[in-house]
Amino acid sequence: MKIAVMPGDGVGKEVVPEGLKVLKVVSEKFGFSYTTDHYPFGGEYYLEKKETLPNSALKELAAHDAILFGAVGVDPRGSTQIPQGILEAEILLKMRFELDQYINLRPTKLLPGVPTPLKNVGPADIDMVIVRENTEGLYCQNGGFLYKGTQHEVANQIEVTTRRGVERAIRYAFDYAKQFNRKKVTLVAKTNVLRFAHNLWQRAFEEVKTDYPGIETDYHHVDACTMYMVTKPKIYDVIVTTNMFGDIITDLGAAIQGGMGMAASGNLNPTRQAASMFEPVHGSAPDIAGKNLANPIATFLSVGMMLDFLNQPKAARAIYQACADVVADPKNHTRDLGGTCTTTQVGETVCAKLA
Repeated sequence: MKIAVMPGDGVGKEVVPEGLKVLKVVSEKFGFSYTTDHYPFGGEYYLEKKETLPNSALKELAAHDAILFGAVGVDPRGSTQIPQGILEAEILLKMRFELDQYINLRPTKLLPGVPTPLKNVGPADIDMVIVRENTEGLYCQNGGFLYKGTQHEVANQIEVTTRRGVERAIRYAFDYAKQFNRKKVTLVAKTNVLRFAHNLWQRAFEEVKTDYPGIETDYHHVDACTMYMVTKPKIYDVIVTTNMFGDIITDLGAAIQGGMGMAASGNLNPTRQAASMFEPVHGSAPDIAGKNLANPIATFLSVGMMLDFLNQPKAARAIYQACADVVADPKNHTRDLGGTCTTTQVGETVCAKLA
Protein backbone atom coordinates (compact mmCIF):
# COMPACT_ATOMS: atom_id res chain seq x y z
CA MET A 1 0.00 0.00 0.00
CA LYS A 2 1.20 3.48 -0.84
CA ILE A 3 0.02 6.02 1.73
CA ALA A 4 0.42 9.81 1.62
CA VAL A 5 0.77 11.42 5.04
CA MET A 6 -0.23 15.05 5.59
CA PRO A 7 -0.23 16.03 9.29
CA GLY A 8 -1.13 19.65 8.55
CA ASP A 9 -1.25 22.04 11.48
CA GLY A 10 -1.66 22.20 15.23
CA VAL A 11 -2.58 18.92 16.90
CA GLY A 12 -2.48 17.21 13.49
CA LYS A 13 1.28 17.08 13.97
CA GLU A 14 0.78 15.24 17.26
CA VAL A 15 -1.99 12.75 16.47
CA VAL A 16 -0.83 11.65 13.00
CA PRO A 17 2.56 10.36 14.27
CA GLU A 18 0.66 8.34 16.87
CA GLY A 19 -1.58 7.01 14.11
CA LEU A 20 1.49 5.92 12.15
CA LYS A 21 2.69 3.99 15.21
CA VAL A 22 -0.63 2.13 15.29
CA LEU A 23 -0.35 1.45 11.57
CA LYS A 24 3.13 -0.01 12.06
CA VAL A 25 1.97 -2.33 14.84
CA VAL A 26 -0.97 -3.75 12.87
CA SER A 27 1.10 -4.12 9.70
CA GLU A 28 3.55 -6.31 11.60
CA LYS A 29 0.77 -8.24 13.31
CA PHE A 30 -1.29 -8.92 10.18
CA GLY A 31 1.52 -9.19 7.66
CA PHE A 32 0.93 -6.42 5.15
CA SER A 33 3.43 -3.86 3.88
CA TYR A 34 3.13 -0.19 3.04
CA THR A 35 5.19 2.86 2.15
CA THR A 36 4.58 6.47 3.19
CA ASP A 37 5.26 9.80 1.50
CA HIS A 38 5.04 12.91 3.68
CA TYR A 39 3.61 16.26 2.58
CA PRO A 40 3.91 19.58 4.46
CA PHE A 41 0.81 21.45 3.30
CA GLY A 42 -1.21 23.49 5.78
CA GLY A 43 -1.30 26.84 7.51
CA GLU A 44 2.35 27.04 8.50
CA TYR A 45 3.45 26.00 5.02
CA TYR A 46 1.23 28.73 3.56
CA LEU A 47 2.75 31.36 5.83
CA GLU A 48 6.21 30.34 4.70
CA LYS A 49 5.63 29.68 0.98
CA LYS A 50 2.40 31.60 0.23
CA GLU A 51 1.16 28.40 -1.43
CA THR A 52 -1.62 26.01 -0.44
CA LEU A 53 -1.68 22.80 -2.50
CA PRO A 54 0.05 22.96 -5.90
CA ASN A 55 -1.36 20.93 -8.78
CA SER A 56 1.88 18.95 -9.05
CA ALA A 57 1.42 17.71 -5.49
CA LEU A 58 -2.23 16.92 -6.16
CA LYS A 59 -1.17 14.61 -8.99
CA GLU A 60 1.25 12.88 -6.65
CA LEU A 61 -1.45 12.47 -4.01
CA ALA A 62 -3.85 11.00 -6.55
CA ALA A 63 -1.38 8.21 -7.30
CA HIS A 64 -1.46 6.92 -3.72
CA ASP A 65 -3.86 4.32 -2.38
CA ALA A 66 -4.88 6.57 0.49
CA ILE A 67 -4.12 9.83 2.26
CA LEU A 68 -3.84 10.06 6.04
CA PHE A 69 -4.64 13.66 6.93
CA GLY A 70 -4.36 15.51 10.24
CA ALA A 71 -5.86 19.00 10.30
CA VAL A 72 -5.55 22.43 8.72
CA GLY A 73 -6.16 25.68 10.49
CA VAL A 74 -4.67 28.91 11.69
CA ASP A 75 -1.08 29.01 12.78
CA PRO A 76 -0.79 28.13 16.50
CA ARG A 77 1.02 31.43 17.03
CA GLY A 78 -2.23 33.26 16.29
CA SER A 79 -1.30 34.59 12.87
CA THR A 80 -3.87 36.70 11.01
CA GLN A 81 -2.02 36.45 7.70
CA ILE A 82 -4.05 33.50 6.40
CA PRO A 83 -7.11 34.62 4.40
CA GLN A 84 -10.38 33.29 5.78
CA GLY A 85 -11.32 29.90 4.35
CA ILE A 86 -8.35 29.61 2.00
CA LEU A 87 -6.94 26.48 3.62
CA GLU A 88 -10.29 24.69 3.66
CA ALA A 89 -11.09 25.67 0.07
CA GLU A 90 -7.67 25.17 -1.51
CA ILE A 91 -6.51 22.11 0.42
CA LEU A 92 -9.44 20.10 1.81
CA LEU A 93 -12.10 20.96 -0.78
CA LYS A 94 -9.57 20.85 -3.60
CA MET A 95 -8.59 17.30 -2.70
CA ARG A 96 -12.23 16.23 -2.31
CA PHE A 97 -13.30 17.70 -5.64
CA GLU A 98 -10.23 17.01 -7.79
CA LEU A 99 -9.81 13.45 -6.49
CA ASP A 100 -13.58 12.88 -6.77
CA GLN A 101 -13.92 11.84 -3.15
CA TYR A 102 -17.67 11.98 -3.50
CA ILE A 103 -18.56 10.19 -0.25
CA ASN A 104 -17.85 11.51 3.22
CA LEU A 105 -18.35 8.58 5.57
CA ARG A 106 -18.82 9.31 9.27
CA PRO A 107 -19.46 6.46 11.71
CA THR A 108 -21.19 7.83 14.82
CA LYS A 109 -20.96 5.27 17.62
CA LEU A 110 -20.77 5.76 21.37
CA LEU A 111 -18.14 3.45 22.85
CA PRO A 112 -18.52 1.99 26.34
CA GLY A 113 -16.90 4.18 28.97
CA VAL A 114 -17.07 7.35 26.89
CA PRO A 115 -19.23 10.16 28.31
CA THR A 116 -22.06 11.59 26.22
CA PRO A 117 -24.00 14.79 26.92
CA LEU A 118 -27.28 12.94 26.38
CA LYS A 119 -29.25 11.83 29.42
CA ASN A 120 -30.15 8.15 29.89
CA VAL A 121 -28.37 7.15 26.68
CA GLY A 122 -25.79 4.38 26.31
CA PRO A 123 -23.71 2.70 23.59
CA ALA A 124 -26.71 0.66 22.37
CA ASP A 125 -28.56 3.89 21.55
CA ILE A 126 -25.94 5.66 19.40
CA ASP A 127 -24.75 3.56 16.47
CA MET A 128 -25.36 5.29 13.15
CA VAL A 129 -23.40 5.94 9.97
CA ILE A 130 -23.79 9.22 8.11
CA VAL A 131 -23.18 9.22 4.35
CA ARG A 132 -22.60 12.79 3.20
CA GLU A 133 -22.49 13.73 -0.47
CA ASN A 134 -19.06 15.35 -0.66
CA THR A 135 -18.52 17.12 -4.00
CA GLU A 136 -21.68 19.08 -4.80
CA GLY A 137 -24.22 21.28 -3.03
CA LEU A 138 -23.33 24.68 -1.63
CA TYR A 139 -19.64 23.85 -1.21
CA CYS A 140 -18.72 23.96 -4.90
CA GLN A 141 -17.60 27.60 -4.70
CA ASN A 142 -20.19 28.43 -7.36
CA GLY A 143 -21.04 32.05 -6.75
CA GLY A 144 -19.67 35.55 -6.58
CA PHE A 145 -20.18 39.20 -5.72
CA LEU A 146 -21.67 42.22 -7.43
CA TYR A 147 -20.74 45.71 -6.22
CA LYS A 148 -18.60 44.23 -3.47
CA GLY A 149 -17.88 46.62 -0.62
CA THR A 150 -20.69 49.00 -1.48
CA GLN A 151 -24.17 49.56 -0.06
CA HIS A 152 -25.56 47.72 -3.10
CA GLU A 153 -23.49 44.57 -2.62
CA VAL A 154 -24.99 41.28 -3.79
CA ALA A 155 -23.53 37.89 -2.89
CA ASN A 156 -24.62 34.66 -4.56
CA GLN A 157 -23.82 31.11 -3.42
CA ILE A 158 -25.45 28.63 -5.77
CA GLU A 159 -26.21 25.03 -4.84
CA VAL A 160 -25.12 22.50 -7.45
CA THR A 161 -27.20 19.33 -7.52
CA THR A 162 -26.87 16.73 -10.29
CA ARG A 163 -28.74 13.50 -10.77
CA ARG A 164 -25.44 11.63 -11.09
CA GLY A 165 -24.01 13.08 -7.90
CA VAL A 166 -27.18 12.52 -5.89
CA GLU A 167 -27.80 8.99 -7.10
CA ARG A 168 -24.28 7.73 -6.52
CA ALA A 169 -24.36 9.00 -2.92
CA ILE A 170 -27.75 7.40 -2.28
CA ARG A 171 -26.69 4.14 -3.88
CA TYR A 172 -23.52 4.07 -1.79
CA ALA A 173 -25.63 4.43 1.37
CA PHE A 174 -27.82 1.47 0.40
CA ASP A 175 -24.80 -0.62 -0.63
CA TYR A 176 -23.17 0.17 2.71
CA ALA A 177 -26.31 -0.84 4.58
CA LYS A 178 -26.47 -4.10 2.63
CA GLN A 179 -22.78 -4.90 3.12
CA PHE A 180 -22.77 -4.25 6.87
CA ASN A 181 -26.22 -5.62 7.65
CA ARG A 182 -27.75 -2.26 8.49
CA LYS A 183 -31.53 -2.30 8.51
CA LYS A 184 -32.61 1.22 7.53
CA VAL A 185 -31.54 4.14 5.35
CA THR A 186 -32.94 7.60 6.13
CA LEU A 187 -32.80 10.48 3.67
CA VAL A 188 -32.25 13.84 5.38
CA ALA A 189 -33.03 16.94 3.32
CA LYS A 190 -35.40 19.96 3.28
CA THR A 191 -37.89 19.18 0.55
CA ASN A 192 -40.61 21.49 1.83
CA VAL A 193 -38.49 24.63 1.25
CA LEU A 194 -35.72 23.64 -1.18
CA ARG A 195 -38.32 22.44 -3.64
CA PHE A 196 -36.07 21.95 -6.65
CA ALA A 197 -32.68 20.59 -5.56
CA HIS A 198 -34.11 18.49 -2.76
CA ASN A 199 -37.01 17.30 -4.85
CA LEU A 200 -34.32 15.73 -7.03
CA TRP A 201 -32.87 14.07 -3.92
CA GLN A 202 -36.27 12.71 -2.92
CA ARG A 203 -37.15 11.38 -6.37
CA ALA A 204 -33.75 9.69 -6.74
CA PHE A 205 -34.10 8.17 -3.27
CA GLU A 206 -37.54 6.76 -4.06
CA GLU A 207 -36.27 5.22 -7.30
CA VAL A 208 -33.01 3.78 -5.92
CA LYS A 209 -34.64 2.17 -2.88
CA THR A 210 -36.64 -0.18 -5.12
CA ASP A 211 -33.34 -1.95 -5.89
CA TYR A 212 -32.92 -2.77 -2.18
CA PRO A 213 -36.19 -4.41 -1.10
CA GLY A 214 -34.84 -5.77 2.19
CA ILE A 215 -33.85 -2.37 3.59
CA GLU A 216 -36.31 -0.13 5.43
CA THR A 217 -36.37 3.55 4.41
CA ASP A 218 -37.44 6.85 5.94
CA TYR A 219 -37.30 10.60 5.28
CA HIS A 220 -36.66 13.43 7.78
CA HIS A 221 -36.32 17.16 7.30
CA VAL A 222 -32.89 18.26 8.53
CA ASP A 223 -34.30 20.32 11.41
CA ALA A 224 -36.26 17.32 12.64
CA CYS A 225 -33.15 15.17 12.27
CA THR A 226 -31.11 17.41 14.57
CA MET A 227 -33.86 17.13 17.17
CA TYR A 228 -34.17 13.35 16.87
CA MET A 229 -30.40 12.83 17.05
CA VAL A 230 -30.59 14.35 20.53
CA THR A 231 -33.93 13.01 21.76
CA LYS A 232 -34.01 9.53 20.20
CA PRO A 233 -30.76 8.74 18.36
CA LYS A 234 -31.56 5.04 18.31
CA ILE A 235 -33.95 5.53 15.37
CA TYR A 236 -31.02 6.17 13.02
CA ASP A 237 -29.01 3.47 11.30
CA VAL A 238 -27.67 4.85 7.99
CA ILE A 239 -28.34 8.50 7.06
CA VAL A 240 -27.71 9.87 3.57
CA THR A 241 -27.74 13.61 3.09
CA THR A 242 -26.44 16.65 1.25
CA ASN A 243 -23.01 18.20 1.55
CA MET A 244 -23.92 21.11 3.84
CA PHE A 245 -26.50 19.27 5.94
CA GLY A 246 -24.02 16.43 6.31
CA ASP A 247 -21.38 18.85 7.51
CA ILE A 248 -23.74 20.07 10.23
CA ILE A 249 -25.26 16.84 11.49
CA THR A 250 -21.96 14.95 11.54
CA ASP A 251 -20.59 17.45 14.07
CA LEU A 252 -23.72 16.94 16.14
CA GLY A 253 -23.05 13.22 15.80
CA ALA A 254 -19.49 13.77 17.05
CA ALA A 255 -20.82 15.61 20.10
CA ILE A 256 -23.17 12.82 21.12
CA GLN A 257 -20.52 10.11 20.60
CA GLY A 258 -18.17 11.79 23.05
CA GLY A 259 -16.70 14.74 21.18
CA MET A 260 -14.50 15.54 18.21
CA GLY A 261 -11.66 13.49 19.64
CA MET A 262 -13.72 10.34 19.07
CA ALA A 263 -14.91 11.14 15.53
CA ALA A 264 -13.22 9.51 12.53
CA SER A 265 -14.03 10.09 8.87
CA GLY A 266 -13.27 8.97 5.36
CA ASN A 267 -13.46 11.02 2.16
CA LEU A 268 -13.93 8.22 -0.31
CA ASN A 269 -13.49 7.73 -4.00
CA PRO A 270 -15.29 4.37 -4.16
CA THR A 271 -14.14 3.83 -7.75
CA ARG A 272 -10.52 3.84 -6.46
CA GLN A 273 -9.44 5.82 -9.52
CA ALA A 274 -7.77 8.30 -7.17
CA ALA A 275 -6.74 8.29 -3.53
CA SER A 276 -9.29 8.43 -0.73
CA MET A 277 -8.51 10.54 2.35
CA PHE A 278 -8.98 9.60 6.00
CA GLU A 279 -8.90 12.12 8.83
CA PRO A 280 -9.99 12.88 12.38
CA VAL A 281 -12.50 15.69 12.29
CA HIS A 282 -11.36 17.77 15.25
CA GLY A 283 -9.40 20.44 13.40
CA SER A 284 -6.06 21.91 14.38
CA ALA A 285 -7.13 22.97 17.92
CA PRO A 286 -4.51 25.74 18.28
CA ASP A 287 -5.45 26.28 21.94
CA ILE A 288 -3.95 22.91 22.92
CA ALA A 289 -1.46 22.42 20.07
CA GLY A 290 2.02 21.41 21.19
CA LYS A 291 0.86 20.44 24.69
CA ASN A 292 0.43 16.67 24.17
CA LEU A 293 -3.24 16.95 25.20
CA ALA A 294 -5.12 15.99 22.01
CA ASN A 295 -7.22 12.83 21.92
CA PRO A 296 -5.69 10.53 19.26
CA ILE A 297 -8.54 8.00 19.22
CA ALA A 298 -10.24 9.67 16.23
CA THR A 299 -6.99 9.34 14.29
CA PHE A 300 -6.63 5.67 15.22
CA LEU A 301 -10.21 4.98 14.13
CA SER A 302 -9.50 6.85 10.87
CA VAL A 303 -6.49 4.59 10.30
CA GLY A 304 -8.83 1.66 10.86
CA MET A 305 -11.28 3.03 8.30
CA MET A 306 -8.40 3.46 5.85
CA LEU A 307 -7.30 -0.15 6.30
CA ASP A 308 -10.85 -1.42 5.93
CA PHE A 309 -11.13 0.51 2.66
CA LEU A 310 -7.78 -0.96 1.54
CA ASN A 311 -8.99 -4.52 2.07
CA GLN A 312 -7.41 -5.16 5.46
CA PRO A 313 -10.58 -5.81 7.48
CA LYS A 314 -8.87 -7.87 10.21
CA ALA A 315 -6.43 -5.06 10.95
CA ALA A 316 -9.28 -2.54 10.90
CA ARG A 317 -11.33 -4.57 13.39
CA ALA A 318 -8.30 -4.98 15.64
CA ILE A 319 -7.77 -1.21 15.78
CA TYR A 320 -11.42 -0.58 16.54
CA GLN A 321 -11.46 -3.17 19.31
CA ALA A 322 -8.22 -1.90 20.83
CA CYS A 323 -9.59 1.66 20.90
CA ALA A 324 -12.86 0.43 22.42
CA ASP A 325 -11.00 -1.54 25.10
CA VAL A 326 -8.74 1.38 25.97
CA VAL A 327 -11.42 4.08 26.30
CA ALA A 328 -13.64 1.72 28.30
CA ASP A 329 -11.32 2.46 31.22
CA PRO A 330 -11.57 6.12 32.38
CA LYS A 331 -7.94 6.07 33.47
CA ASN A 332 -7.07 6.13 29.74
CA HIS A 333 -9.15 9.23 28.95
CA THR A 334 -7.62 12.44 27.64
CA ARG A 335 -8.70 15.84 28.91
CA ASP A 336 -11.60 16.21 26.47
CA LEU A 337 -13.17 13.08 28.01
CA GLY A 338 -12.58 14.28 31.56
CA GLY A 339 -9.29 12.46 32.11
CA THR A 340 -5.64 13.33 32.48
CA CYS A 341 -3.90 11.11 29.93
CA THR A 342 -1.66 12.61 27.29
CA THR A 343 -1.74 12.00 23.55
CA THR A 344 1.34 9.78 23.66
CA GLN A 345 0.13 7.83 26.70
CA VAL A 346 -3.08 6.88 24.90
CA GLY A 347 -1.07 5.98 21.82
CA GLU A 348 1.24 3.74 23.83
CA THR A 349 -1.72 2.03 25.51
CA VAL A 350 -3.50 1.33 22.22
CA CYS A 351 -0.31 0.01 20.63
CA ALA A 352 0.30 -2.25 23.62
CA LYS A 353 -3.28 -3.54 23.41
CA LEU A 354 -2.83 -4.29 19.71
CA ALA A 355 0.51 -6.01 20.23
